[in-house]
Amino acid sequence: MTNSPATGVLDKDGLSALVQILAAQGRTVIGPTVRDGAVVLTEIGSADDLPFGWGTEVEAGRYRLVPRADSAVFAHTTGPQSWKTFLHPQRQKLWSTERAADGRLSVTEADMEQPSYAFLGVRPCDLRAIAIQDRVLVGGRYPDRGYRNRRTGAFLIAAECTEPGATCFCVSMGGGPAADSGFDLALTEVLDRAGHRFLVRVGSEAGQEVLSGIPHHPADAETEHAARAAVDAARDRMGRAMPPVDLRTLMGESLDADRWDDVAARCLTCGNCTMVCPTCFCTTTEEVTDLTGDHAERWQRWDSCFDVDFSYLHGGPVRASSHSRYRQWLTHKLSTWYEQFGSSGCVGCGRCVTWCPVGIDITEEAAALRDERADRLRREKQKETER
Repeated sequence: MTNSPATGVLDKDGLSALVQILAAQGRTVIGPTVRDGAVVLTEIGSADDLPFGWGTEVEAGRYRLVPRADSAVFAHTTGPQSWKTFLHPQRQKLWSTERAADGRLSVTEADMEQPSYAFLGVRPCDLRAIAIQDRVLVGGRYPDRGYRNRRTGAFLIAAECTEPGATCFCVSMGGGPAADSGFDLALTEVLDRAGHRFLVRVGSEAGQEVLSGIPHHPADAETEHAARAAVDAARDRMGRAMPPVDLRTLMGESLDADRWDDVAARCLTCGNCTMVCPTCFCTTTEEVTDLTGDHAERWQRWDSCFDVDFSYLHGGPVRASSHSRYRQWLTHKLSTWYEQFGSSGCVGCGRCVTWCPVGIDITEEAAALRDERADRLRREKQKETER
């Protein structure tokens, strides 16, 4: 579990009260709900909108929503969205300009006022992803003001994982199904003969204030033990794992690997992996005008290193081949991210595996690069021996 002690236990009514008190504080409550054959993140009006009784089956390139025999609410895996959809939205206006009759231009900065968010059901891998994006987007010399405004004051309610999916590999990336930090409240769902309930841990003063305003019971030993056992069991049931090697060194020593040609033959360079990734942050800007030419706007939108024009310089793109673009994405995510931001860019959520239309598996690619490097070193050693 985590360092923060268990504080209380909520039942379904307590969960409903939690949503109500957050809304009463003027917050926009975002949580998981079932829509269009998936568990998606959207604004919810009450706890009844949560996906009670729904689970998911995932594999490389496959996602299926499946009914459960119980009424679990957080028994699904991560869906096609992450919380960056709200903190770092796909498209946002930066400024607009108007040309007056005398030709003078006036520029108006876009309104940076943002909703006060409450995120319900944040997985531990996504907590780590939010912390990474905090470093990327507000931790440097040039912070993203829109992200900073949305992130400031956001109330995070974690939902610890008790049923990892077949594409999850957070443990091998240094994380796990337990929420260690970065939350205001953390919930662990328990369903057993004693009933359906949620163990609650407090991670901040704001969390303590919210919990004190909703009906809950003191944490009991039975619920604590059941919650801890469920999370510990999930840690041992990850569907996938990164190879146990230094990924930074592996990527640096594999720039000329043959495996890049193999994955390039399968990759569609569609950018799905970057769109669903909770840490990918790249953007571009675009200008739009009206038909008169007197009004123009600049918008920021998501971009992807899989887009051939992403690396465009005068004369053409730097990375014109799918080989080079996939290599750029994987080596940045697992290696050169450290040089920029001090950590890996991967949290092991498995979204890129699940939502790749051709089922490319990042853990499989890393393992193949490891094996190819081992074979190369073995051959080199054999040649030295034969000399």
